[in-house]
Amino acid sequence: MAKQIKKDRDIRYINKDFSQFRQTLIDYSKTYFPTTFTDFSPSSPGMMFMEQAAYVGDVLSFYTDTQIQETFLQYAKQQNNLYELAYMFGYKPRATSAAQVSVDFYQQVPAIPSGSGADATFIPDFNYALVINPGTVIQSTLSGSSPFLVQDKIDFSYSSSSDPTTVSIYTIAAGSPTYFLLKKSRNAISATQQTTYFTFNDPVEFATVEIVANNIIGIQSILDSDGYEWNEVDYLAQDTIYSSIANTNVNDPNNSVNSNDAPYLLQLKQVQRRFVTRFPNSSSLQIQFGAGNTSDTDEVIVPNPDNVGLGLPFEIDKLTTAYSPTNFIFNNTYGIAPSNTTITASYLTGGGVSSNVDANTLNQINVISTNFNNINNIVASKANIVRNSLVVNNPLAATGGGTGDSTLQIRENSISNFATQLRNVTLDDYTVRSLSLPSQFGTIAKTYVTKPTIQNSMVGEIGSLDFYVLSYDREKNLRIASNALKNNLKTYLSQHRMIGDSINVKDAFIINISLSFDVIVLPNYNNNDVLLTCINALTDYFNIDKWQINQPIILRDLYVLLDLIEGVQTIKDIQIENQVGQQNGYSAYSYDLDGALLDNVYYPSIDPMIFELRYPETNIKGRVVSL
Repeated sequence: MAKQIKKDRDIRYINKDFSQFRQTLIDYSKTYFPTTFTDFSPSSPGMMFMEQAAYVGDVLSFYTDTQIQETFLQYAKQQNNLYELAYMFGYKPRATSAAQVSVDFYQQVPAIPSGSGADATFIPDFNYALVINPGTVIQSTLSGSSPFLVQDKIDFSYSSSSDPTTVSIYTIAAGSPTYFLLKKSRNAISATQQTTYFTFNDPVEFATVEIVANNIIGIQSILDSDGYEWNEVDYLAQDTIYSSIANTNVNDPNNSVNSNDAPYLLQLKQVQRRFVTRFPNSSSLQIQFGAGNTSDTDEVIVPNPDNVGLGLPFEIDKLTTAYSPTNFIFNNTYGIAPSNTTITASYLTGGGVSSNVDANTLNQINVISTNFNNINNIVASKANIVRNSLVVNNPLAATGGGTGDSTLQIRENSISNFATQLRNVTLDDYTVRSLSLPSQFGTIAKTYVTKPTIQNSMVGEIGSLDFYVLSYDREKNLRIASNALKNNLKTYLSQHRMIGDSINVKDAFIINISLSFDVIVLPNYNNNDVLLTCINALTDYFNIDKWQINQPIILRDLYVLLDLIEGVQTIKDIQIENQVGQQNGYSAYSYDLDGALLDNVYYPSIDPMIFELRYPETNIKGRVVSL
């Protein structure tokens, strides 16, 4: 009997689509079963089975490729997968983009006399200054326009560099003011406040509820029926949040002195009642709570040698255990879970392209709650006039409204967010972070971050960082920052700094200057017009918004700037002088400008400082001279 020889089968593993699978099956049959099956016509039963096998292979190949593709952020296309991958990278996608706009609120207040005799003047009666509570809703008179929400409180009686109240005369009778006009500006977003309720019975670990709505911006607040407030955090292991209290003598008698630049004090507060949110898709928002209960003491444990790693499932070797500073005992509470209560969740919806309204169209107040600071010192009839005088307007168009993050935006923003991770590594990181301090905690006008030299440092502070800061006064002139503002900055940076960095907040020096120049004007040009244009150009050049700490004054740039002005033949001379003296409204510090001049550049001092041309109306002088 002849021995049957088994042939090695030539099997291909690179086929991807239906036609390739079909042709490979046909070739396989012709090669290895040449006499068993020979009818390869489209109507034969054998071809039916081959095409069914090719169909199954094509479908499986498609799903395999798709599944692998959807695991990579760069290639994923399905919305729910993109959202999940974005959260893995620490980025929170947006389901909508709300338009933002600055709106001006105006109100009238009666004028009252101040002083007597020849020195008598009239001032606003701030007893009639309105206090507008948060939640004001304004809207355009145009049909179909989106409502805008003002989330901040407005107090017309309060004025500071970060929240100025502009005063002007509104009406005059017999040569004296009768009413003044007060103006405040606030940011508004195109949003509508919505409310929903969730009831919880027995505590459930990581209880999750879902809000289904279109154009969800985010959660505004969550309160339970027991009166407790729940706080949103980035992740449930985060047990501290930023908290603010009014900068008053009662709350902090040390920092409340000279506190115009920091109306609120920034503090860190530990919270048990916390939650996180995430968008599983563009039309729903999930809210997830913790896993513990109020009797758990894990929330207040301080790390010490006895409890670090207490919740580890093994204790073979702690030398190689990866500890997290946010969950050092490996507990499983991550905040408490709501139980036997009803949650009231307020959230915002809105945004979209249609919310980018034109300028001077937001002038209708739909919802408002007002009161007076001192109700005992006002007359009812005048109070009604004041309330009825309240108007609102947007001098600029609203911008920023749009759809949610596109596929490309989610990819790029996620990659960028993963790289930064909200940490401060370089000096520029610290500079940008300090300038982003929310305005209610004070405004950092200028900041300069540097590492102190070894000669100027104590041995234990070689790794420290020196922050030289300045703030604005009501007229937007530079001034020394208050202690409250400095403490707020240190608290704000404490959650983002590297562990080896210690922060010292110091005062930068302000050097006030004046400038004079001689210009030769071309024939047939009006001397006064050319001179005024030169002064305006220098005023814009020395605008304090464009100057930073330790920035030198380069005279060549000034010559080039003025030479380019139409009508200028040449600039003959530019002189810069130091202005000093608090009695004259200047800084108390003088500076040797002649000694700091080298190669037509005025260099700053070793100690960080900034040049400020405080009063351009009087500190810039020019004259027209002849050749």
